[in-house]
Order: sequence, then C-alpha cells, then structure tokens
Amino acid sequence: MKYLLWLLRIIVGVLFIFSGLIKANDPYGLSYKMNEFFEVWGMHGLMPYSLAFSVAMIGFEIIAGVAVLLGVAFRIFSFLLLLLTGFFTFLTAYVYLTDKIKECGCFGDCIKISNAETFWKDVILLAFVLILFAFRKRVPQMFNNRITGVLMTITVILAFGIQWRTLNYLPYFDCLAYKKGTHIWTKMQAPPGSKPDVYKTIMIYEKDGKQQEFDENNFPWEDSTWKFVDSKSILIQKGNADPEIKDFVLSDYEGNEQTEAILKQPGYTFFLFIRDVNKASTENIDRIHNLIRQSVQLNVPFYVLTSSGRNDANRFSEQYKLQGAQWLVMDVTVSKTAMRTNPGLMLLQDGTIRGKWSFKTYPKGITLTGNTLSYQ
Repeated sequence: MKYLLWLLRIIVGVLFIFSGLIKANDPYGLSYKMNEFFEVWGMHGLMPYSLAFSVAMIGFEIIAGVAVLLGVAFRIFSFLLLLLTGFFTFLTAYVYLTDKIKECGCFGDCIKISNAETFWKDVILLAFVLILFAFRKRVPQMFNNRITGVLMTITVILAFGIQWRTLNYLPYFDCLAYKKGTHIWTKMQAPPGSKPDVYKTIMIYEKDGKQQEFDENNFPWEDSTWKFVDSKSILIQKGNADPEIKDFVLSDYEGNEQTEAILKQPGYTFFLFIRDVNKASTENIDRIHNLIRQSVQLNVPFYVLTSSGRNDANRFSEQYKLQGAQWLVMDVTVSKTAMRTNPGLMLLQDGTIRGKWSFKTYPKGITLTGNTLSYQ
C-alpha cells in the first residue's frame, strides 16, 4: 500500500501541476470558458468575476499538486482535491453528454483532447483521489516544517506570479489561431472543394431609446440620429468544412465590410485591438500616439479594432490623440481570441502576423528602411 500511495501521489500531483501550468499560460482563456458555462446555466451574475475565479482555480491546482507530492496538510488537501476532482468530473460529463458546450478546455488551448477522453480521464483521476482520501492518514509529510514552508511559499509565488505575467504581457506560448507567422486571410479559407460558413454582419443602432438591427440592405444611411450600439456576426449558411479562423470581419461604423481589402493589402499594417474603450488600459498610450504619428508619416496603415460604439470610440480617440488611425468594428469574441490583453497591438506584413504586444510592451517607435520595418 505504501508504494501504491506514492505512485498515486506522483500521478495526481504531477497531473494537477501540469494542468495548472498549462492553464496559467492563458488565464483569460479559462475565464472565457467559464463564461460559456455561466451563459448556458443562466448564471450571468457570476460572469464579471470569471477572471478572479480562473486565477484562483489555476493557483489552487498548482499549489494542491505540490502539496500532494510533499504530503503537506494532506488531510485537508486530499479533501479539497476530492471536491475539485468531483466537480471537474461533473463538468466534463456535462460537456460530453450534451451539445451545449463545445469543449471543456480542461488543458487550455495548447493541448486538445476529445470530450470523451477528458471525461474518462477525470473518472480515473477521481478514483485515484478517492483512494488517496481514504488512506490520507497514512501519508506523511516529506520534509520538516521549515523546508516545507519555504517550498510552499515559492509555489504560491510562482502559481500567481506566472499568471500576473501572462495577464499583463500576453501568453508565454500562443496556441490560438492568431499566433506569429499566421497569414490571416489564408486561415480564413476553407479547404479546396468545400463550402465555407457564410456569415452576415449585423449592426445594432439605437434611436429614441429603441434598439434596432440593420444590415447592408436596410441600413438608414441618410438618418444620422441613429447611434451605434454593437455589432455581431450571424451564421446564415453552414458549410461542410470549418476554416481555422472564423468570424474575422472588419467593418466601418456605416456597416461597410473591409476585411478582404485590408488583409490582402501589401506591406505593413498595424492593428490596435481595443475591445472596450471604457475598460481599456491606458498604460503607455503615449507610445500608441507616437506610433500612429510615425505610421502616417511612413504611409503604414494603422487601424483600431474595437467593439465599442462610435461615440465612445470618438471620445477615446480625442482624449488620447489617436485621430490618425482608422477605427473599425469587430466582434468582441474574435477580438478576445486574436488579442488577450485590452488593448494589444499586432503588426502584419502582407497579411501575415509578425508581432504582438500587450499594453506593457508597445514599441517606442518605428523606422522603415526600404521594405523593412524596424521597431524599438
């Protein structure tokens, strides 16, 4: 039994540490997945706290995994792990047995396993944790309290320090469709011979306290009293093959789509992603002002991609002197996928992503020598 408990401790501890570290690479991703569950279950009041839940859960996975290996407060941690593993098993069973959630995201976006594999993995893990819980009194602490305290303190610092770094500086490993080296337009195309999904962009405007949806066929071009509220992409015809990048649609505030023209234009292009101007960090915004000014001088297109309304966008642009950039509207979910921080900067060359920066690391300036753009 002694050796079996050791084996199970290693398996469970390492698995929880690994799972936590994988998700620590992208805490925003886990929070967005939590919001999917909250949306389906009608628990909308919890959605504003999803990021805090995400950070706490990831931190606990790492800390609990180390605690299991070291035998720290094993009676407490074995009980907490039993509760957590039972909850995970319920979630994966829900995803596996229903079609309401596409995938559980248990290992983040970097490691994809099927819903069935995820569920049975959790069933086996739950059995292991049950055994550890049943024999919790037989698991001793590996080291004395002083060494154990030092190791656990380091673990706590790393568990939350890694996440702080990721939340402010983008993921260490970009496992999403918009990583460096991606040619966006190519990734938007379905395989040869297949029929892609067909989407329609809907613009939501408000007038006299009443909201109404418009598309390019019924947009009130001559009535400027309508105020922009939001935009969304609606699937109108399902294809038989899904491209890697979907719903990446860029439109102006009049509803004119400009996606293909922008993604296919030669040379360099800057995208500044600002999902919500009212929640956007303004740290280093002076660098953005400088980059826009230099881009205009060098004839490098600079676009601000936002999901905010026109009035909020104009106010933000005037307040922080971003008038030299062209503001376009994009779906908020796509914005979250393409750029985890709000704001975040992306550089394209001939439609291929060459650079990504969070608001902490914007370039201080750019130069264009021949056909080569450099940044500091």
